[in-house]
Amino acid sequence: MDKEIIKQIIIENQEFIKDVNLYERDNKLEKQGNYVLIGARRAGKTYTMLKYIKDTLSEGTDLSQILYINFEDERLIELKTNDLNQIIEAFRELFNDKPLIFLDEIQNIHGWEKFARRLADQNYQVFITGSNAQMLSREIATILGGRFQIYEVFPLSFEEYLKMNQLIPEKNWEYSSQRFEIRKLFETYFYFGGFPEINKFDEKKLWLRNLYSKIFFGDIITRYKIRNDFALKILVKKLAESVHDEITFTRIRNIIQSLGIKIGTATIIEYLSHLHESWLVFKIENYFAKITEKETSGKYYFIDNGILSLFLLNPETILLENIVALQLKRTYGNDFYFLKKNYEVDFYVPEEKLMLQVSYKLTKPETENREINAMQALSETVETRSMVIITLDIEKKVDSGKNKISFIPVWKWLLNFSN
Repeated sequence: MDKEIIKQIIIENQEFIKDVNLYERDNKLEKQGNYVLIGARRAGKTYTMLKYIKDTLSEGTDLSQILYINFEDERLIELKTNDLNQIIEAFRELFNDKPLIFLDEIQNIHGWEKFARRLADQNYQVFITGSNAQMLSREIATILGGRFQIYEVFPLSFEEYLKMNQLIPEKNWEYSSQRFEIRKLFETYFYFGGFPEINKFDEKKLWLRNLYSKIFFGDIITRYKIRNDFALKILVKKLAESVHDEITFTRIRNIIQSLGIKIGTATIIEYLSHLHESWLVFKIENYFAKITEKETSGKYYFIDNGILSLFLLNPETILLENIVALQLKRTYGNDFYFLKKNYEVDFYVPEEKLMLQVSYKLTKPETENREINAMQALSETVETRSMVIITLDIEKKVDSGKNKISFIPVWKWLLNFSN
């Protein structure tokens, strides 16, 4: 590999970073860590890396200390494992500084893992992104031997989505005319999700279909060499339709078999694992369930409302619950559950002692009473500090005895919850 070409790429990338304008994204990357950024296709892994670089520069790091390489650059197409160290050598010939190293989409370079480990061993700070089709969190953790932290990048939160649209909620925005702008943007976010690129396109459904096709065929069918793609398509559709329901492996197998498709429980388990590893869905468990029950049942949610909406007619009830689950996933990782023990509550966060119900419409008193009664009953079983019912547009407080229950519109909850 010609080292002069590498030098040219290094300088061009520094110029690109200096001039690029980026909106705000929540960033929890620590200054001294080594990171592998993983997550759904098009969720913004490269963007998160670039935002970290810009933040680092604004805090006083000189541009000459930044070594950013995007391995999708066609000039690097012939780069081999043995050439990787030339990147460091080329940088050292240009600058006398020890660089902060950012390796973007490196997964196609065979043997990159040993290179990254060696850099970390030499006390370089290293950031890596890669296509989720080749880089799964459990694989990466083993390959890199604990020298890197895994950082999961999600599609935009609602707060980030507003910032991308140049709207930053002011103090007391709930009472100003700004609330109308926020509510209008929420409608788009609710139905089309938070993948950053979707904002560029008028035909948002078409963009989402194309993205789902790439995930389905590129990250799942091709990677795992799945032959029965029709069965997998049906599985994804049935998961979408069952977002608010607890499902077991046996139940989903029976549903698919009832359509005349031959499929066994072992295959269902395998397919669900692939969907999870490709960041299409994630699972939460019943807080009260035994270990064996947690392994065989749960509730499945989608990584983005836009993709979920592709499978649904009249999707509002399901989308509302999914958007709440996704916000909890961003905030608490795997440490939230649903409650099911005679009664059922949609979500419970042990860390906050927070109980959440989700109800799109509360037009009938019996619906409201059912939600309240379930929370009251289960609050006798788990420690509860606060109870919230998330709605589309109802806001009020109800005194239920030892706890007051807050009814909060989802668009307001998403913003207040992130602060």
